[in-house]
Amino acid sequence: MRADVQQILHERPELRHYIRQHPNWYRKLTRDPGQIPVLEKEANQFYGRTLPQRVEKVQNSLGLVMMMMEMLKMGQSTGTVEAQGPVE
Repeated sequence: MRADVQQILHERPELRHYIRQHPNWYRKLTRDPGQIPVLEKEANQFYGRTLPQRVEKVQNSLGLVMMMMEMLKMGQSTGTVEAQGPVE
């Protein structure tokens, strides 16, 4: 592998880790060092760093927060009825 490719992998440990999990990239980069942008795209997709993946994570988090807020509202509304005492 060329020295400049090794330097890039040394500077970016997440790419190095991805390559270790996908060893076919050693061969690809040795034959064509210009494949580094493709490697970065695949690694970003693997690690969930693409825009659609990030949007999905935010949506899931917001859904969880909304559900928790609804549960708190339900808990507060049932708590106020019990605090008033029995109805005669």
